[in-house]
Amino acid sequence: MSDRLLSILNHPLIAQRYFFPQRVPLPDAISVPTEVGPLACWRSAPPSDQPVLLHFHGNGELVHHWRDIAPIVQSMGYQLFLAEYRGYGGSAGQPYLGAMLDDVPAIVEAVGVPADRIVVFGRSVGSIFAIEAAHRFSDIAGLVLESGISSVLERLAIRVEPHELGCTRDELEAAVRSRVDHHAKLSAYTGPLLVMHAEHDHLVGIEHAEENYASAASQPKELVRFPRGDHNSIMAANMNEYMANLNRFLSACT
Repeated sequence: MSDRLLSILNHPLIAQRYFFPQRVPLPDAISVPTEVGPLACWRSAPPSDQPVLLHFHGNGELVHHWRDIAPIVQSMGYQLFLAEYRGYGGSAGQPYLGAMLDDVPAIVEAVGVPADRIVVFGRSVGSIFAIEAAHRFSDIAGLVLESGISSVLERLAIRVEPHELGCTRDELEAAVRSRVDHHAKLSAYTGPLLVMHAEHDHLVGIEHAEENYASAASQPKELVRFPRGDHNSIMAANMNEYMANLNRFLSACT
């Protein structure tokens, strides 16, 4: 990828308008080193022979908000590793999209077990980084996309205009295509896939789930539609069914 295209994805306006970080210290963080300082991630237990669910959270969320699911995940036979982003929680840096994508290998390495014992989970904007992990580590045990995004270009276009980034529409499309083409990445991913989405998601429509599911070369793959809840209440509104589907998927990935 050219420096020109990378500078578009790392433009401060994308960081300011697309990402919604909160700065909150995490005293029991696991530090994952990056070129700008550590990411404040969290794990439920030290690395062992147990498989791990690597979780990338949503946009306005933090690692702090997801630690309570650790006992549920552990009851399914998995440990939990919660990934944090640049500029979020206790992490260093600013949420520049291109740089955040390049943090994914360091996060996967920090999990401390081989990729084939990791199931990667991406919720909402976290799907960008979960799909990147599946792209870079094709031997992961499985991939879960919940309320995920199929078109990053569509999501960016809601908040920024190309001229504000100092580029043309063609250049913005080229930058997105070169680094966050979910169709291309999922077309190359052949591992197990679970897609979960609320049918009435008011922020990221169900068509995103349908497109990600259709793009994936995964075997097996499943799309679960929830008639209750929306983008931010999908788990709470469907707790039993949501966790049952996740449990069944994780059991098949073990």
